[in-house]
Amino acid sequence: MINPHDNTEPRDMIVVKDLYKHYGHVKALNGVNLTVKKGKVIVVIGPSGSGKSTMLRCLNHLEKPTSGEVWIDGLLLGKDEKALNEARTEVGMVFQLFNLFPHLSVLENVTIAQKVVRGRSKDEATDIAMKQLKRVGIPEKADVFPTNLSGGQQQRVAIARSLAMNPKIMLFDEPTSALDPEMIKEVLDVMLDLAKEGMTMVCVTHEMGFARSAADEVLFMDEGLIVEHTTPHGLFNNPKEERTKLFLSQILQH
Repeated sequence: MINPHDNTEPRDMIVVKDLYKHYGHVKALNGVNLTVKKGKVIVVIGPSGSGKSTMLRCLNHLEKPTSGEVWIDGLLLGKDEKALNEARTEVGMVFQLFNLFPHLSVLENVTIAQKVVRGRSKDEATDIAMKQLKRVGIPEKADVFPTNLSGGQQQRVAIARSLAMNPKIMLFDEPTSALDPEMIKEVLDVMLDLAKEGMTMVCVTHEMGFARSAADEVLFMDEGLIVEHTTPHGLFNNPKEERTKLFLSQILQH
């Protein structure tokens, strides 16, 4: 039974403060501020070169920020190598390209990091891997090598590999952009299921249908800044900023 007097807010899983990232004269991020609550799904949209992927990669210090702070579940990244490694183990990341080891089977791809990073036994890692492969709908592919899988299946293996590490947060960097159109739905369906299960997620994507159906909040980025931060309904039905309106008119007219 829900206690009407319980005002406890979900805790902050990601806090970004005044994040800047410069590559020489190129200013990829120009002062990003963001808070992501536990269990929320944040979708990030915007034109190419707007800083979306750079921001995502700064969230686990794959890119080291020029200045600013990134906190993951209460740990400040960057000051302390131990804290950084601890935080990174809590963050799963899925890229455009699947980054699977071609010489390892699907099962080996999903167990290797568990054994090395989490220190799990072979049996425990295998058990967890099979559960996650079942979760993404391809347990029968456990003994297959990545080159014998479709792009959509490879991406689902990559998602299973991240989930097998029991992350608190999942980051997706345009996970469907390298896929053929008929394979996109199978990956988005897995992501939708994760959203329904309450996984904290930040997704950079061009899939507006996913943004509408799965996102709690949508960020529109341009020129290294969050230009608009709102709900899917607010973004698609009542965007406030002219730059957002222009972007949406260009991508939704097709």
